[in-house]
Formats: sequence, structure tokens, C-alpha cells
Amino acid sequence: MDRYFTDQRHEELRHRVREFAEQEVRPSVPAMEEARSVCHEISRLIARQGWIGVTVPRAYGGMGDGHLAKTVIIEELSRVSGAMGAMVQASQLGVAKIIHFGNEEQKKTWLPAVAAGECLPTIAVTEPESGGHVLGMASSAVRDGDDYILNGHKVFVGNSHVGDLHGVVVRTGPGSKGLSAFLVESGRPGCSLGAQQPAMGLHGFSFGELYFDNCRVPAANLLGREGDGLAVAYSSSVLYGRANLTAVSLGIHQAILEETTRFCADRHRYGAPLAQLSPIKLKLGQIQSRLMTARLAAYHAVHLLDGGLPCDAELMNAKLVNVEYALESARDAMEIHAAAGLFTDRPIERYLRDAHHIFAPAGTSDIQRLRLGEFALGTAKGEWSQRLSELVRREPEPAC
Repeated sequence: MDRYFTDQRHEELRHRVREFAEQEVRPSVPAMEEARSVCHEISRLIARQGWIGVTVPRAYGGMGDGHLAKTVIIEELSRVSGAMGAMVQASQLGVAKIIHFGNEEQKKTWLPAVAAGECLPTIAVTEPESGGHVLGMASSAVRDGDDYILNGHKVFVGNSHVGDLHGVVVRTGPGSKGLSAFLVESGRPGCSLGAQQPAMGLHGFSFGELYFDNCRVPAANLLGREGDGLAVAYSSSVLYGRANLTAVSLGIHQAILEETTRFCADRHRYGAPLAQLSPIKLKLGQIQSRLMTARLAAYHAVHLLDGGLPCDAELMNAKLVNVEYALESARDAMEIHAAAGLFTDRPIERYLRDAHHIFAPAGTSDIQRLRLGEFALGTAKGEWSQRLSELVRREPEPAC
């Protein structure tokens, strides 16, 4: 089924990423699980492979290979480590804001560094009081001559403790037109990190807090124009966040199936492999069915996105299906493993913990259902996929 969407180039990329993940990432997973904190070394090693720049145009040093290739990369890394798949997906949100809203100078400054693995970008939108209600944010930026002064507090920032360049959405005025986005270097005075808190899963990945205390940022760091902040936040979530998190879920789901079938082949009951028991085969068949359906939804959505076609609903559905199915399969796998699944010498409990982390970002399952309901009723408010594809088509080629 996946060969319908992928070509030889995608499969060669899959092979390279899988080989790298097995050789370079898997040996570090036990240490990441034990430390339960951000893994700088592996994050930087992955970045140096050039994969953060998969959607960056070749003119800026990137791979220029699109969203399907990006999905393959995130999926294959997540199959071995959900944390490192999450690291790449979060970086892609930071890439998106520069590609779609950055001016030529910002693109020439930052995109080659991202593509070379020298810069890990982030996006910081969510706040402790407003949560996913973007218009409820209180962090602010005030113009002061040639600078803006930022104040506020952001939470759940993917790659917070490993990122080099934060894309920060803050309030510059009232209402929906009063949000603006800025590029803020991690070492800029007035920008600081909160202590990293141990989490349920995705050990090795950081999604922490950023504080801005009279942080002075040049006006040249404004992304787009004042008032574009809502578009930066929504487009990053709808187009990149949902697709990227779908890919993380897909990789974890693949790992669940592989680990569970291996367990059933190795574990014997009543003189035969566990896999020969009909109830077990039924559960394995259900996991296989979910995974096939989930992959179809994921690849179809990003295939449309690469084609510049309207696909907001497909991206929402892909995130919904992949998250829900991965969680259901993880629970089935835990039941098959029974007591053996409760111990950390097997990875199945890690897959369950990691899968839960993909539920909330870019909208919970109920948010996806609500938005899909609006599509069914014909009341959806435009399509970000179409808006952004038109924006890219209008962009001139960079000057040599």
C-alpha cells in the first residue's frame, strides 16, 4: 500500500534512516530512559544528518524533498525512539515558520544553518493560563525604537532545552489581529529556560518552559508583519504539527506490532508458541489492521499536502486515526504481554507511555472530531493547506 505513495527515493531514504536509527539511536535508548532528561548528543547527531532540512528548499541548502519524505524520516526514528522522532517533528514546526513567513534575509540566515544541523528551531505558543486557546495568550511584545521588548511565559515548548532559535508568538495588540511572531535566539538576554520536569514518556525529548523578562529583540526578527502571529501559530499546528505527530504515532505503532509479534513467536504456552493461540492471533490481526489503516491515512494526507491540494480535513483525520489506533494497539499489546509487559526490560510499556504524549499536541482527538464535524457541516473556516501552498507558489526564487 505505501508503495502507491512512495517511490525509490523515499524507500532509499527509509533504509538510510532505519539503519542510522538502529546503529546510532537504539543503543542510547536505555540511557535516555534512565536519565529521563533531554539527550543533547543524539539530538545533535540526528540534526547533522541534514534531516531537519528535509522540507527546506535546495536553494537554501535543504533536501527539498517534501512532507512525505519528512513523514518517512520521523516515522523511522520514532520506530526506535519516540523521543527522537518527537525531536525532529518539533524542529520541523520551527522550520515551517521561517519557510512560510520569513523574509529573504531571515531565510538566507537561518535555513542553511538548519539544513546543516547547526541550528535546532522551536515554536513557542502555548501558555499556562490559556492552554490551546491561542487568542487567550497574555505574553506581549512592545515596540521600542528598532527593537521589541518581550515579556511572558511559554509552556510545552518542543525542544525547549536543546533549541537554538525560538519562534515565539506574543501579543502586540488586541484581538485576533494583535498577535505577532518573532525569532528569538536561545542565548538572548532576558530569555531563560525553566527547569526540565520529568515526564511520563518521550524520555530524551524536552518540552519545557520559556520565560521572557524584558527580552529585547531586533525588529528585524519579526516574522512576517505585525498581526501575522495567529497565522504562524495555526498554520504550524494544522499543516506541520498534525502531520508530524501523525508520523511519530505511526513509528511507535510499527514498533508495537514488531515487538508484540516477536514476543508471541518466542513465548511458549501449552507446548506451542503463543502466536498459535486463536485469541492472540485475533489481537495481532487487529493491531495489523489498525496499522495498515493508520499508515494509509497518514501517507494520503501528506501526499495531498505535497501536491499543494486542500487537505486540512485529511491531516486532522490522519492525526486522529493514528493517535487513537496507536493507543488501542499499545493497550492490546500490553494485554498480550500480560505481567511481562509491566517490566522495563521490554520496550512495550515505553511504547504505551510514549503514545500517550502524542494525544494532546496540535489538538486532542476531540478537537480533531470537532473540526471534522465542521467540514461535514460545511462550516469550516477556510483551508490552511490551500493558503500556504498558494503562498509558496507566489514566492520568487532567491537571488544568487
